[in-house]
Amino acid sequence: MAETTLHDWLETPLGNYVLGQEQLVLDEAVCNVFGFNALQVFLPEFDALRANRIPNKITVSREGPALLRADLTALPLATQSIDLAVLPHALEFSPNPHALLREVDRVMMPEGRLIITGFNPRSLWGMRQFFSGGDQRYPWCGRFIALSRLKDWLALLGFEVNAGRFWAYAPPFATERWLRRCRFMELAGDRWWGVGGGVYLLQAIKRVQGVRLITPCWNRSPQEKVLATAVRSAAIRRSGYQNGKVIPLIPGSRPPEGEAS
Repeated sequence: MAETTLHDWLETPLGNYVLGQEQLVLDEAVCNVFGFNALQVFLPEFDALRANRIPNKITVSREGPALLRADLTALPLATQSIDLAVLPHALEFSPNPHALLREVDRVMMPEGRLIITGFNPRSLWGMRQFFSGGDQRYPWCGRFIALSRLKDWLALLGFEVNAGRFWAYAPPFATERWLRRCRFMELAGDRWWGVGGGVYLLQAIKRVQGVRLITPCWNRSPQEKVLATAVRSAAIRRSGYQNGKVIPLIPGSRPPEGEAS
């Protein structure tokens, strides 16, 4: 039976093959990202934020069991409210990936983390799509985005790419039997053909010029205050700064009156 939706394709052996590895890769990518609000855009059947510990998790999609159903190019979220955004295959199945990426940029906090997964057009999967002759079945009906192009889009929005990963090196066979036979290609591909995986993950940080994170000013203990005062006093003596005036210290001369030698 033909896969009429992406959800149908994910239930096939090939879809399970991709999704099983993608879940492990995303678990590793999101587990140490902290904040208050995390966002998953698209693919609500797949829990991309499963391993993350951010308290407020929001899933937005056009359809399916999402927390919010909305136009992905007009997210019903406040500007600069999201600390972590994950887009599992959202861009390649969006009618306007540029607008979607700009909207995600709008809702993200400065220094927020953005994680994107997508199918790699420069792989065996990309060759399968190229020779499919306009196949309208999933995932071949999507518009696979080259990694270099995606990096350019992110750079224009001010994102700094800081990590990446490839997987699914086996040819996109439809049967589980042939996929099992090609399992050896995962280790071989990761070692010998690192950029040839059928699926990639890209992680980036939203950089905003002139923005500096302010860390909490923790209360210091009395001992630390005493040490800080002693350090400042020693610095004053070394520089010759006293009563708001700079007093030049001549080698061999006596310190100003009232100062210990």
